[in-house]
Amino acid sequence: MRVALLGYGKMGKAIEPILEERGHQVVVKINSQNPLTLAQLQNVDVAIEISRPDLALQHIDLCLQSKTPVVVGTTGWYHEFDSIKKRVENENLSLLYATNFSIGVHLVFALNEQLAKWMEQFPQYNPQVEEIHHTAKLDAPSGTGITIAEGILKHLSRKSGWVNHPSEIPTELALTSVREENVPGTHSISYVSEVDTIEIKHTAHNRQGFALGAVQSAEWLVKHPGIHSMQEFLNFK
Repeated sequence: MRVALLGYGKMGKAIEPILEERGHQVVVKINSQNPLTLAQLQNVDVAIEISRPDLALQHIDLCLQSKTPVVVGTTGWYHEFDSIKKRVENENLSLLYATNFSIGVHLVFALNEQLAKWMEQFPQYNPQVEEIHHTAKLDAPSGTGITIAEGILKHLSRKSGWVNHPSEIPTELALTSVREENVPGTHSISYVSEVDTIEIKHTAHNRQGFALGAVQSAEWLVKHPGIHSMQEFLNFK
């Protein structure tokens, strides 16, 4: 495949060698000094969008204009999701979106929802979510943290919404964000009672799991037109 990397920061640089190892060619590299144009997408088989929230919609739009399949890992554009979805479906285009490309994280998503279902009948347990990332991460909370929080809210009726700070209000789900040097990403879900704590935790040791998942998603997307989530690609039952 001829690939456009829309974002050439730490993640883009982790994705590039995996693409090359799997026989693909990076033909476009976009960073803040090299903005994306339609002309750059003319000879591209698939784009991987891992830039910044303020650039994601522009990049998605250019990919859809050029009919370039695009894998989107950047968050911050989901307020436009319905219109993007309609456009992809109406024009028979291809887009895969994910808040995280790590297979391990998606296993945690599934475990998180199952545990929330069980916890509906145990009100003595209070859930909380924490996400820790490197200091260069621009968004807080992380998209992965939000996905985890929404997975809990889907099944736990005693919580009405999440807040991005510690909270003692019973109906609020606390989703706290911590920024530390050299942390690829750590996410934890805790259920705390007076007698014990139950915890699910995912700790990324490096960016390789995210990078490989992004590449595998791109390989899959070029053969599956439409709009897809990471769960569809992984086909978890």
